Formats: sequence, structure tokens, C-alpha cells
Amino acid sequence: MPTYLSPGVYIEEVASGSRPIEGVGTSVAAFVGLAPRGPLNEPTLVTNWSQYVAAFGEFTDGYYLAHSVYGFFNNGGAAAYVVRVGGTDTAGGAGPQQQGTAPAQAPKELTAGEPVALGAFTVSAIAAGTGNGGALTVEVQDGEGESAADRFKLVVKDGEKVVESFDVSAKKTARNYVVTQVKQRSKTIVLEEASAGGQLARPEAQSVTLAPPAPAPAAVPASDGSVARVETAQFIGDSADRTGFGGLEALDEINMVAVPDLMAAYQQGLIDEEQVKAVQLGLISHCELMGDRMAIIDPPPSLNARQIRQWRQELAGYDSRYAALYYPWIKSFDPATGQSVVVPPSGHMAGVWARNDSERGVHKAPANEIVRGAVDLELQITRGEQDLLNPIGVNCIRAFPGRGIRVWGARTMASDPAWRYLNVRRYFNYLEESILIGTQWVVFEPNDQALWARIRRNVSAFLVNEWRSGALFGSRPEDAFYVKCDAETNPVESVDLGRVVCEIGIAPVKPAEFVVFRLAQFSGGGGELEE
Repeated sequence: MPTYLSPGVYIEEVASGSRPIEGVGTSVAAFVGLAPRGPLNEPTLVTNWSQYVAAFGEFTDGYYLAHSVYGFFNNGGAAAYVVRVGGTDTAGGAGPQQQGTAPAQAPKELTAGEPVALGAFTVSAIAAGTGNGGALTVEVQDGEGESAADRFKLVVKDGEKVVESFDVSAKKTARNYVVTQVKQRSKTIVLEEASAGGQLARPEAQSVTLAPPAPAPAAVPASDGSVARVETAQFIGDSADRTGFGGLEALDEINMVAVPDLMAAYQQGLIDEEQVKAVQLGLISHCELMGDRMAIIDPPPSLNARQIRQWRQELAGYDSRYAALYYPWIKSFDPATGQSVVVPPSGHMAGVWARNDSERGVHKAPANEIVRGAVDLELQITRGEQDLLNPIGVNCIRAFPGRGIRVWGARTMASDPAWRYLNVRRYFNYLEESILIGTQWVVFEPNDQALWARIRRNVSAFLVNEWRSGALFGSRPEDAFYVKCDAETNPVESVDLGRVVCEIGIAPVKPAEFVVFRLAQFSGGGGELEE
């Protein structure tokens, strides 16, 4: 309280007691997968496709992270965190092989005293390098001038530092001139003819690379012919080390998580079905632990309706209200090749969720929505097949003549009927997070009747707005929700423990999943109209 010591008029600013609760965002996605470059195990926020390309590279043959992020933004997504796994921490190293290009060759690392073939020449290091990795590297670049076709430039690097550069002629007009020149000037390498008297062929410009490529993720062949492996632990990660999707625990704003490249590793034989299940169970456990996000599960590719039903019931057997499964895979246009490619549906579905939240609200089921960017489906689903899949929590994506490709399911993977519908679970996530953030001011306030009344007033005001927006069921606010915070929920024993208990009940709207019109014949004309 202020102290008044002299007569006069005083003005004070006092709190009104009203602390409005604002709704949190519900449309931030997270994708975990493989990319040609970019930071490793570091959640990176991207808000458009151009930002993703700048950080992680373009579309990559055989991998789905880029396609999923592209589908997310194409369908209305606004923000996503991307976690790159399965590679090395580099911003510009080579990664998975791009479509239509040859695999990157390993650099010619020169060890002292060991000659290395370079076209029609052999190159030897005079001494060991002192730069990155302790090895010298040689790069062949295109020549300049009128006879550029017969000339090339030989660049010698010690790590990232250029130490020597030579203009070399591949013609035999002056025998041994090039060799003699390099021997006289070079302090780091020795250049010799591989076969004396033969034609000096110009090495290809790509035969020697500037820097070692990053270890290739998944099944890209390495320079020694081996195949790099992707371990399930790389996807799951560790929350303490901030790796995999375990590193997403520090980001409260994330609402949905997908791992599209899990299926890329499965298709290439790097992991089996049990390992797929282990990663997906880990993803579901992550979402259940956080309590504020949903896992979007991709099924294995090329399964018919009978096989996906068997996979869902026998192998997978998931039972969680924090996960949703979509089937089948989507045929999407690939700008890199100009052809359609079959991709997992999780990225496109995350975008549909975000668009639905923006246009209608999180309380509306994200179904009967067009899948943008989908040109076809891997398999056309019939009504009879969906009759078998919908009750077990498989949300089908179907093509309807004249209506396009639409999401035709809105269920979680829970067996509990109370959490059957996806919009109910996501709406509760929204309410819980909004109330949690909007009532932080309560902590350490005097725990008395005045505080309880303020809590009731603020929470009720927030829920009235939700009811007016159509998110709650009931013709009156009293029918849609109740807020109880009084002496009954806060007895003396609870107050002595420093607790404030507020009980909130809501009646969420459920989707009209089954619309029934009952028609009957009757004999008309027998009655009279009343005025």
C-alpha cells in the first residue's frame, strides 16, 4: 500500500482483476527425416518452402522429408520445425543422390609418398597436409582462354586453403612441359605422366571434388561401396542430448509430429517392420508424455485394404488418443522430375490440419477437406473397404468423382470411445494449453475466496467465447460448460498444501460422422390443411 504523508490528491493505477485467457496456436508441425544438408539434430523453424530449401536442400530421390514439408505448406501450413537425422552436421556437404545426377566421388586425398591417378597423370604429395583432416586435396577445374577445351586448371588445397594453382595443357605439343613446369614450381605435389609417350587426356572436371562429401544418409552407396545405415535410435533420439524427436520436448509450440523418412528407410531394407513399430511407438510415447501434440502415423507402402487392416490389428496394435493414422499413400507432383511420386500422407495431412484450424477452428474435425497437391492415390478405396478400416481407426483418403481427393476420416487410434474423434482430442489440447498459459498469474497469489472468484470469472469468460464460436455443444453457456472453484474443491487441507483446485467441465461438439436421412412412403391427400 502507498504511504500518504502530505495533504493532496493522489492518482493510483490498480489492476482490474480481469486477466483474459488467449487461445494458443494449434498449427505448428515438426518433421523428422533425412536431407542432403543442414544442421543435424537441431530443430530449425521454417515458415515457407524457400526457407526449407535454403536450409536443407531440394527434393531427393528416395526420401520423403522434402515432399512432406512441401505438402504441408501447399495445404495451408504456416510454420514447421525440421529435424535432420542420419547425416553429419554440415551446411553444404553432399548428401543423398539427387535425381538425374551421378553419385559424388570421394576427393583425391594425397598421402605423402602414395601416388594417386588423375586422368593421364599421377599426383603425389611431397609432404603431409596441415589443414582440415591433415590431407592435401586436388581439384580439376575448367580452363580459360581460346583453347579452353584442351586446358584445365589444377588447384591444390591444404584443408580449405588454396596453396597452389596451375594452368595445365593436355596437348602433346610440348612433351613433358607440363610435368617439368609443375615439378619446378610445386612445393606440395609431384605431377608425372601415367604412361610415357601416350596421349595426355584431360581429366574430367568432376573426377576430383573440392571437399569430402558428408556421409550419405540411408542407402546411398559410400565411396568404398558400403551402404550407410540408419538406426532407429537416430529417429527416436534423446531428450537430454536434444537429438531426434526427443529433442522436440523443449519446444512447447509444436502441435503435430511426423517422421516421413521412417518409411524411406523401411523401403530400402535398412530397418524391418519391428523397428518401424519401435520408432512409431516412441513417437506416440513422446506425444503422450508432452500431452499437447499429436503423432501423425504413416502406414507401410503398397498395402491393400486387407493388408493394412492386418497390419493395424496384428503388427501395429497401437492404442493411443494422441495418434492418428492415414491411408493410403498419395501421388504428388514432383517439381524436380516433372513426374508424380508416391509419398507418405503425413506431411499433407499436417497441412490439412493447419488449414482447417485457420479456416474453421480446431474444434472442427479435419475431414471432408481437399488434399491439395495430390494428383492421385496409390490405391483407390471403396466404401466396403472403408467399412472395415474406419472402426479400427484408419482414416482413409479417397477420390470422389467431381469432388477431388479428400480426407474421409477423423478418428484417433484410441479404443476409448470418449477420445474416438480427432477434433475432440486436439480441442482439449488447445483448451488445456490455453488455460495453462493464461493462468500463470495465479501462482503465489493469496489462496482465498477472492482468488477463486477471479479464476472462475477468467476461465468462464474464455469458455463463453469458445461457446459463441461454436466449439461447445449447448443452447446456453450453462449447458456447454461449468467452472467450479470454491470451498468445496479447495478444502482447508488442500489450501494448507498450497493447492488451488479448479474443476472445469465442457461439452465438446462431435463430428457428424454418419448422416442418416430416413425416407418412408405415405398415402397423401387424405388429410386437410389447417389454417
